[in-house]
Amino acid sequence: MYNITDVVKNLLFINAIVFFAVQLPFFNHFAQYFVFFPFESSNFHPVQIVTHMFNHGNIPHLFFNMLTLFFFGPNVERVWGPRRFLFFYMLCGLGALALHIILGGHSAVVGASGAISGVLLAFAFLFPNAKIMLLIPPIPMKAKYLVGILLVVDLYLGLTAASTGIAHFAHIGGALTGAILIFLFRKNPNFLR
Repeated sequence: MYNITDVVKNLLFINAIVFFAVQLPFFNHFAQYFVFFPFESSNFHPVQIVTHMFNHGNIPHLFFNMLTLFFFGPNVERVWGPRRFLFFYMLCGLGALALHIILGGHSAVVGASGAISGVLLAFAFLFPNAKIMLLIPPIPMKAKYLVGILLVVDLYLGLTAASTGIAHFAHIGGALTGAILIFLFRKNPNFLR
C-alpha cells in the first residue's frame, strides 16, 4: 500500500475541505477570502496571499493538483523531512503568486499549481532518473525530462497567451522559487532539518 507522509496528507485534506466548504451556501460568503484578487481590487484582503493556495477553480483543477501532490510529494517529504517540505511548498506557492503579479497578472488566482510545480521540480532534482508512466500517451519518461517538458509548455503558453484562464507564469514562478530553494538547501544541508 502507498505510504503517504504527514504533511502531504494534511495538505490534501485542507485543500479538499476548503474547496468543498466554499461551495456550500453557508460558507459561500467566505469564498472571497480563498481567492487572490489583485491589490487594486476592492475584494483584495491580505490573507488571500496565502489562502488562495488552498482553493481551486473546479474539481478537475483540485483533482490533478492533489493527484500530483499525492504521487510526488511523499518522496520529497521523506528525503527532506516535514518542516523543510512544508516550508518549500508554501514558498513555492508564494513565489508563483509573486511572478504572476510581477508579469502583470491582473486576474483573480486560485490553486496550488505553483506549489505543485515546485514539488515536481524537487522530485526531478532528487530522483532525476525515476521513470514516470504518462497517462496520455501511456509511455514511461524520466522525471527530469517530464518536468522539463512541462515547464517549456508552460513558458510557451504563458508567452503566447495560447490558453486563457490558466496562470502559466504562476507555474513558472513556483518552479523558479523551487530552484532557488533547492540551491539554498544544497548550500545549507541542515536548514530546517
